[in-house]
Amino acid sequence: MITMNSHSNDIDYSNGYMEPEEEWEREGLLDPAWEKQQKKTFTAWCNSHLRKAGTAIENIEEDFRNGLKLMLLLEVISGETLPKPDRGKMRFHKIANVNKALDFIASKGVKLVSIGAEEIVDGNLKMTLGMIWTIILRFAIQDISVEEMTAKEGLLLWCQRKTAPYKNVNVQNFHLSFKDGLAFCALIHRHRPDLIDYHKLSKDNPLQNLNTAFDVAEKYLDIPRMLDPEDLINTPKPDERAIMTYVSCYYHAFQGAQQAETAANRICKVLKVNQENERLMEEYERLASDLLEWIRRTLPWLQSRQADNSLSGVQKRLEEYRTYRRKHKPPRVEQKAKLETNFNTLQTKLRLSNRPAYMPTEGKMVSDIANAWKGLEQSEKSFEDWLLSEMMRLERLEHLAQKFKAKADTHEDWTRGKEEMLQSSDFRQCKLNDLKALKKKHEAFESDLAAHQDRVEQIAAIAHELNSLEYHDSTSVNIRCQRICDQWDRLGSLTQKRRTDLDDAEKILEKIDILHLEFAKRAAPFNNWLDGTREDLVDMFIVHTVEEIQGLIDAHGQFKATLSDADKEYNSIIGLVKDVESTVQKYQIPGGLQNPYTTLTSSDLSKKWSEVKHLVPQRDTTLQAELRKQQNNEMLRRQFAEKSNQVGPWIERQMDAVTAIGMGLQGSLEDQLHQLKQYEQNVFAYKPHIEELEKIHQAVQEGMIFENRYTQYTMETLRVGWEQLLTSINRNVNEVENQILTRDSKGITQEQLNEFRASFNHFDKNRTGRLAPEEFKSCLVSIGYSIGKDRQGEIDFQRILAVVDPNSTGYVHFDAFLDFMTRESTDTDTAEQVIDSFRILAGDKPYILSDELRRELPPDQAEYCIQRMAPYKGVNAVPGALDYMSFSTALYGESDL
Repeated sequence: MITMNSHSNDIDYSNGYMEPEEEWEREGLLDPAWEKQQKKTFTAWCNSHLRKAGTAIENIEEDFRNGLKLMLLLEVISGETLPKPDRGKMRFHKIANVNKALDFIASKGVKLVSIGAEEIVDGNLKMTLGMIWTIILRFAIQDISVEEMTAKEGLLLWCQRKTAPYKNVNVQNFHLSFKDGLAFCALIHRHRPDLIDYHKLSKDNPLQNLNTAFDVAEKYLDIPRMLDPEDLINTPKPDERAIMTYVSCYYHAFQGAQQAETAANRICKVLKVNQENERLMEEYERLASDLLEWIRRTLPWLQSRQADNSLSGVQKRLEEYRTYRRKHKPPRVEQKAKLETNFNTLQTKLRLSNRPAYMPTEGKMVSDIANAWKGLEQSEKSFEDWLLSEMMRLERLEHLAQKFKAKADTHEDWTRGKEEMLQSSDFRQCKLNDLKALKKKHEAFESDLAAHQDRVEQIAAIAHELNSLEYHDSTSVNIRCQRICDQWDRLGSLTQKRRTDLDDAEKILEKIDILHLEFAKRAAPFNNWLDGTREDLVDMFIVHTVEEIQGLIDAHGQFKATLSDADKEYNSIIGLVKDVESTVQKYQIPGGLQNPYTTLTSSDLSKKWSEVKHLVPQRDTTLQAELRKQQNNEMLRRQFAEKSNQVGPWIERQMDAVTAIGMGLQGSLEDQLHQLKQYEQNVFAYKPHIEELEKIHQAVQEGMIFENRYTQYTMETLRVGWEQLLTSINRNVNEVENQILTRDSKGITQEQLNEFRASFNHFDKNRTGRLAPEEFKSCLVSIGYSIGKDRQGEIDFQRILAVVDPNSTGYVHFDAFLDFMTRESTDTDTAEQVIDSFRILAGDKPYILSDELRRELPPDQAEYCIQRMAPYKGVNAVPGALDYMSFSTALYGESDL
C-alpha cells in the first residue's frame, strides 16, 4: 500500500493506495473490471505526458518492459534528467533501465515494496499498474492540499466544495459518486460555465452525462478521455484509482483557479472567527445583564430593615436568608465565574485573531460586575448582622413585656378594692375602740403602700425601657402603665385624706393589743418578702453562656441558705397568732380574733410560705434545665469550632496551592491544567464538609448562640472563602487554557513559555499574577527587549502598555504579556490580506457582486458578507456592487456590539 505523509514526501505501504499481491487479492483488485479500467486510465494518463516527447504507448504491460519509455515518462513529468539508459536489448539491459526508473522514484521519497524490475520486465500487469499508480500518486496527486488535508482527502474535499451548490450531486467517494456523470459535469460548469448547460442534464441519463463531460474535457480542457462511460455504468463499484487519476487531471486543469480557492478559504476563516467572537460578545452581554439585574432585584430585599417588630417575624426573615444563601445565590456564583471565564476567553481569541480588545457596553465591565458583587456581599453581611441583633433585641423585649405583665398583674391584684376601702366612711359609726383599730389598720396599710412603691417604680422603668427599645405593642403597655401610675397617685391622695380624717376624729386607740400590732408589723414585710420571693422564683431569665446560668444557680443556692432564718421568722409570726387565739379563748373576748391592724391572716402567710417552699425545687429544676441547654450550646460551639478549624485552614491551603499553580511554578501548562482539574475534583469532593458545617451552624443559630470563643472562623467567612476558592480554580483553569491556546496558536516552545513565565514571576514579588507598569518594563528589559531611557523610549513603552493593557487597569496580566512576546513574530491575518483575497474573488475589480460571493463561499458565509457589505459608491459601479474594502477594514475594527 502507498501512503503520502503530510509532513514528508515518503510513500509507504499502509493506507490502501498500493499493496503487495496478497493485499490486492484480499481487496479484490484482481477484479477484471477494475483491471480493465485501471489499464485504460493509466495508459491514457501516461500518453497525456508522453505526447509532449512525441511518443506514446499502446500496451501498458508491454511498452514499459525495456524501461526506455518508463524513464522518458519520468523525465517529462518531473522535468529532471535521468541517467543515460542502456541501449542493449538483452534482459539485463532492460532490468538495468527499469532499475534506474525505480531508483529515481525512490529518490523522491517513495518507498517501493514488492515491486522489482524483474516483474516489470516480465510484463507482470498487476505490478506494472501498481508502479504507474505510485508515479501518479507522487507526481499528480500528492501535492494536492485543501485545508491542510493531502492526497486523497484533499482531492475529495476539493470535489465536495466545488460541487456543493449543484443539485443531484453528493460526492462522498471516488467510485459510486461519479457513476452518473453529474459530478464531472458540475466540476466543468463550476469553472467553465460556458462549456456546459448543467440545468439541462438529467440524473436519469448517466451515459449522456459521462459522454458530455468526457468530450468537453478532451476538446476544451486538453484532458484525454481516460474512462469508458459504459464500464463506469455497468460496473457495480468502479475502480477508485482510475477515477482519482482522471479527477486529478481536472484539478490540475483548473489549478489556475486555485488562487481564488485560497482567497475564499482565507475569507471563510476570518469570517468564522468574527462570527464566533460576536457570539461570545452577545453571550457575555446577556449573562452580564442577567446577573446585574438579579443583583439589582436582590439588593432592596437585603437592604430592607422593615419587620413587624416581632421575634417570629425576624426568625422567618432569617430562614428566608438561609434559603437565599443555600439555593438562590450558589447558581449566581457559578454564573459570575462563567462570565469571567467567557470574557477572558473572548479577549484571548480577539488578541490571537489580531482584533481589538472587546469593550462591553457601559455598566457591564468585569469591574462593574465585581463592584456590584462586592456591594451584594456587603449588603448580605449587614443584613445578617441586623437580623441577629434584631433577634437579641426582640428576645429582650419579649422578656421585658412578660415581666411587665407579671408585675402589673400582681400590683393590680393588690390594689383591687383599695380605693373603695380608702373612700369608706366606716369610721364615722365606729366606737372608740373600733376607731382606734381602724387607725392602726390604716397605719399598717400605709406601711404596705410604701412597700409597694418599689414595684410601681419597677413597672414604670420596664415600660420606659420597652418604649426606648421600640416594643411593637408599646401603646397598650403605656396605657396600662399610665393607669397604674394614675391609680397609685389616687391611692396616695386617698390615703393621706383618710389619715387626716382619722386624726380629726375622736381620740381612739386607748389600748392596743400588742400581739395584733406585732403581727401586723411583722406579717406585712414578711408577706411582701413572700410576694417578692414568689416573683423571683418564677421570674424569667435569659442567659447565653454556662457561666451566666451557673451564676444564677449559685445565687439561688445562696437564697436557699437563708430559708432557715425565714422559717424561724414564719414560726415566730405564727406564734403571735397562736398567742392571740389562746388569749381570746382564755378571756372570751368577743371579736378578739379579728386583727384590727391588718387584713393578713396566718392562713395567708401559711399558704404563701407553702407556695414558696414548693417553688424552690421547681426553680432548681428550671435552672438545671437551662444549665443543660447552655452545656449543649457549649457543645455546639465546640463542634462548630472543631469542624471550622479544619475546614478554614483546608480552604486556605487549597487557595495557596491553586495560586502557586496559577503562577506557573509546577511543570508544563498541561501539567498545571491537570493539577487544577484535580484540585477542582478535590474541592467538589470536599463539599460535604461545608454542608455538615452548615447544619451545625443552623443548630448554633437556632440555639440563639451569638459568639464562639473557640474559633476565629464564622460561617460567613468560610462561605466567602469557599466561593473564592471555586472562583480562583475556574479563573486559573481559564487562564491556563488561554495560555495553551496562545502557545499552540503562536507556535512557541515549552522552553520559551517557561522563560517568559520565570521572568514574569521574578518581578511579580507579591504573587498577585499581575505586574505594575514599572515591573513590566523591568521584565521586558530582563528578557532582552530594548526600551530606551529617553523620551522616545517612554513613547515606545506607552505604546506597548496600550497593547497589553487596553482597558487601562494599571496592571499587566501574564496572558497579555505572553501574547505580546509572541504576536509580532507570528503570521496573522490582517485587513490587507483579507482585502487581497476579496480582490482575487472579484477578478481585480474594486467591488464584488452577490453572485460571485455565493459562487466562491459557503452559503452561510456568503450571506453573512452580503448582509453586512455596504453598496460600492466608486467609479464604474454597477447595480448590486458591494464594497469589500470597507467590510474587510471593519472586521479588524470596533465591533458593532
